[in-house]
Amino acid sequence: MPSPFLPYGCQTIDDDDVAAVIEALRAPALTCGPRVEAFEAALADYLGAPHVLACATGTAALHLAYAALDLGPGDEIITSPVTFSATASAAYQVGATVRFADVEPDTGNLDVGSVAALIGPRTRAIVAVHLAGLPCAMTALRALADAHDLLLIEDACHALGALYGDRMVASGQADAAVLSFHPVKHITTGEGGAVIVRRPEHAARIARLRHHGIERDPAGFTIPSPGPWYHEVVEQGWNYRLTDLACALGTSQLTKQPDWLARRRELAARYREELARRFGTGADALVRAPATRARRESAYHLFAVAIDFARAGVDRATAMARLRDAGVGTQVHYIPLTAQPFHRARAGAHADLPRPGADAYYARTLSLPMFPALADGDIRRVVDALATALDRPAVARPVPFLELAAPESSP
Repeated sequence: MPSPFLPYGCQTIDDDDVAAVIEALRAPALTCGPRVEAFEAALADYLGAPHVLACATGTAALHLAYAALDLGPGDEIITSPVTFSATASAAYQVGATVRFADVEPDTGNLDVGSVAALIGPRTRAIVAVHLAGLPCAMTALRALADAHDLLLIEDACHALGALYGDRMVASGQADAAVLSFHPVKHITTGEGGAVIVRRPEHAARIARLRHHGIERDPAGFTIPSPGPWYHEVVEQGWNYRLTDLACALGTSQLTKQPDWLARRRELAARYREELARRFGTGADALVRAPATRARRESAYHLFAVAIDFARAGVDRATAMARLRDAGVGTQVHYIPLTAQPFHRARAGAHADLPRPGADAYYARTLSLPMFPALADGDIRRVVDALATALDRPAVARPVPFLELAAPESSP
């Protein structure tokens, strides 16, 4: 009997998750009901965060965060080019401009010196992307933001449960942070996201923006309320609400997050053992495990190895095709946004600035399967398949993009 196909990531849905959704389906409120607040409270408790607001997607969370912090035309954000499109495109939605810094070649996270070099008179915010679940250098970025009176925002869509020192990321160190609950993330609501903010006025504004810009608090009305039906649309908003059905699933999933997170870290340790067995260790290893940093504990949304494809004599597309034939799904996270036509057009000449860290990271990265349901034996199977794929002579056969593991649809 052939071994099952191992995707690079997938959701885990248990019977209690199904039961929670069925119970929500039978409740009076399918949206804007009590399960939304319950999910937000559970997330706030898990993170140790002051204000958590659930929303429709991780992309919506970015848009809401940028809007609530008053980013707009004439403003610039500085962020990583090695990220999902939404980190930048949500800034365009509020009229802001994006400047792409370079990244550390081994982690893919923001290079602090590169960020500092881009700060100018129009810079309003630094957006740190915790790529694959490993936290960025938040102390240095916070100091840089404070020195220049800038906002600091965390794109923590890969990093639910990651630790920076003794605190979870997205727990309130930044002015705002965002999470994603896409099916390949740590927990899922189907599609969904959340914004975490420190200040109550930002939380109130996000709650209003995700609901069409409608104000229902009489204290915020422009005229005295004539009756209980009255409300006012006070600014541009959007329908970015998350349903009670989704929040019921999210709350059920969150109860298992500590165990799932521990399992991801066990699997990462197992990968490191198997990679050392097949490829050795050190800077000259053909395949290197993800880099680590002191006092930062990854949440391992991804297990992205660095492969010297040129030395192996096998191009990445061929290696991915061979792995797929062996029942192993892989993906590349990410094509730098400075190479994407839409973002290049937005960035203009800025897109062509040298970014050797991003180039080096992209040239070697490959995400291997990482999700809690993997067995220990699956890790050896993946690493052995990778060794076989890299040992064979290169084969010039095109690999249609749709053959590869499906890309994420949200950050």
